[in-house]
Order: sequence, then C-alpha cells, then structure tokens
Amino acid sequence: MSSFPVGQDQADTAGARLDPAGDPAGEPADDAAAGAAADAARVSLAVGLFRESRPKQWIKNLLVLTAPLASGTIDQRATLGPIAIAFVAFCLAASAVYFANDALDVEADRAHPTKRYRPIAAGIVPIRLAWICVAILGAAALGVAMFDNSGTVAVVVVYLAMHLSYSAWFKHVLVLDLALVAGGFLLRAMVGGVAANIALSQWFLLTTGFASLFMVAGKRYSEMLLMGDGAASTRRSLVGYTPSYLRFIWQTMAGLTILTYSLWAFELGVADRTVHWHEISIVPWAFVFLRYAMFVDAGKAGEPEDVVLGDRVIMAIGATWLVLFAAGVFAHGN
Repeated sequence: MSSFPVGQDQADTAGARLDPAGDPAGEPADDAAAGAAADAARVSLAVGLFRESRPKQWIKNLLVLTAPLASGTIDQRATLGPIAIAFVAFCLAASAVYFANDALDVEADRAHPTKRYRPIAAGIVPIRLAWICVAILGAAALGVAMFDNSGTVAVVVVYLAMHLSYSAWFKHVLVLDLALVAGGFLLRAMVGGVAANIALSQWFLLTTGFASLFMVAGKRYSEMLLMGDGAASTRRSLVGYTPSYLRFIWQTMAGLTILTYSLWAFELGVADRTVHWHEISIVPWAFVFLRYAMFVDAGKAGEPEDVVLGDRVIMAIGATWLVLFAAGVFAHGN
C-alpha cells in the first residue's frame, strides 16, 4: 500500500504535466532546443547567402564611374541615373558569377587555406540552392539593365556568358583564363560609357585593359607564392604557370598601363587651360602601381580589394590622383 494519499499522487502527476522541466520525457525542452536550432540554421543560411554574394567585391563595380568621370559628365543628372542602374546590374551579375564559380569549385576551395571558409565550401549554402541563386541573380541583372538601354543589356549578357563559361571550362586554359578575368574589369569600365552614351577613348580602353591584366596576373602570382607546391590543387591552371612567367606578365602590364595612361593624359592635357592637371596626374598614377607591386612581389595581393582598402598609402596616393584627374576634367569643362 502506498504511503502517500491518492490525491497527493494525482497532484504530483498533474504538476509534472504542467511543468516542462519536470516532464519525465523532456519533450517540451527538446522542442524548444530544436526550434532554437532551426532558427539558428535559418539565420546561418541567410548570412551565408549574403556572404556568398560577396558584397565586398562590389567595389570593383565602381569602375562604371570611370568613363563618366573622364568625360566630365559624372555630375549631370542625365548621367547619374544610367550609371547607377549599370552599377546595380553589375553587382547582381557579379554575385551570380560568384555563386556559380564557388559551386563548381567546391572541392578545390575546401583544400584552400582561406577559400574553405566560403559558405558553399563550408557547407552552409547547399550547392542546389547556389544554382537557384545563379538563375535568380542573373535574371535580375538583365531585368535591371533593361531600365538603361539595349547596349547595357548586351554588356551584361556578354559579362555573364564570358564569366560563366570561364567558371565551367576556360579557367583551365592557360593565358585565356587571365584574359577572360581581365575582360570582366574592362566590361565594367565600358558599361558606364555605354549606359550614359559616352564615347570611349581608345587610350582609356587600353589603359583599363592593361591595368586589369596587371591585377589578375598579380593575383595569380600571389596565389602561387602563398600555396607553394599545393597551388595546383586549388587552381588547376597554376600548374601550367611558373612564378617567373606570371612575374613577366604583371611587370609588363604595369609598364604598359603607365605608358598608355601617360599617352591618354597628354591627349587630354591639350585641352587644359593653365595648369596641365592631367599630365601632373601621371605621377601619382605611376606611384600607385609601384606601391601595389610591392604587395604583388611579396605574394600578398591574392585579394586586390584588401590590398587597396587596407593600405593607407595606396589610398592616399589614389585620392591624390583622383583629385588631379578630376581637376583636369572639370577645368576643361569650365
């Protein structure tokens, strides 16, 4: 016979049912933990999708401002609208390419010391979802570009086709891989002029093209120095390059970029009134490349945006160049 009254047993049982902590099965506590885990997973996925779109890389799309700046029309309302649309379109298109590239390179990225933390390589963003994002972002980029003109749409289409084919096939074709990546920078610089109906100077295009090859070859050179013998496991094309060959490319491109910019500056300087601002801007332009080449030579230019934004000297010299170049543009305009 029980030593407790029947009523007391019932009260204890009811209390156990009402108190989650006292539930022998512990089901309410498990449900709460599962719900918290699900919420954390959703947050983690959202953060992963945002990180995978690489908003930090969107700084490259500021190249759309170069043609309007060089033409002196960047302060006009008729120009600002189209280049803002072009900027947004290229941000969306670039993010689509990043998703595709990382989905295709997931195994190689997992063997890389830093790329293994990318959301797809880390398993935060499923590969199937990544491809859905590629389709959505690519379609959104084209939709936004349609608010400009057919030329802007054409440039975005070429960019997407060029870089998606690069990610799938051509990244393993020596030299062509460098040309295609550099071509992406050139298209960014071109689209600002196309969107705003600005004529593009041949010297402007050559300078942008050579500068792009300099950055790309410098990035590959840094990757090779960083990874050493394991470089080919993270980027197959590196097995066909040698440090001396990549050094030859980035050094040659640095010289050609300074040369073509100088020729462009002298051409623009003819129109300067009293002070030849464009010619003077050659000095900081050259020193930006000399400073950046220090990081390339040391193998620390694997992420160009980190070098540019993280070095105060480059930022200061670059700001000086921008002020001088803008002074030449607007002095001529007045």
